[in-house]
Amino acid sequence: MEFSKLIASRFSVRSYTKKPVERSLIFEILEAARLAPSACNYQPWHFLVLTEPDNLSDFQEVYPRNWFREAPVCIVICSDHSQSWKRKSDGKDFADVDVAIVTDHLILKATELGLGTCWVSNFDATLVRKKLRLPDHLEPMVLVPIGYTNSEIPVKIRKSLSEIVHWEKFTDH
Repeated sequence: MEFSKLIASRFSVRSYTKKPVERSLIFEILEAARLAPSACNYQPWHFLVLTEPDNLSDFQEVYPRNWFREAPVCIVICSDHSQSWKRKSDGKDFADVDVAIVTDHLILKATELGLGTCWVSNFDATLVRKKLRLPDHLEPMVLVPIGYTNSEIPVKIRKSLSEIVHWEKFTDH
């Protein structure tokens, strides 16, 4: 699929069919994520893939929305702060940036494969840690439910370029 068409067709899916996602597609999605760039190529991420119905059912408590229960796959993306690059001038930890990039790769690949996703950040992180038995150095950052969608591509509402682009120096519009 042409890249411009791909990014235009990606949207936050909140209605999934019951059709299971083939494991081969999950591996394609994970491989696309694995190839994402990261600061100094440190790759400070881990993916926890939930596909078993009992595990998914138990996991729903971390983000109790009806539509979240419908997805047959959920990938939990964690940042590994012990492995992330820190900028020397101010100590900025790039784990969050790297996880954002890897999540975008994952979501765009799923879209290319005809699957729907939703980037979920509003979840109970403490409960995710407990349910997935995460070590202290891993931070759950993003939940990505994945499945075949019941939804049509909505009209996207985005700011105009004139609102967000500044040439040469910052100017208040």
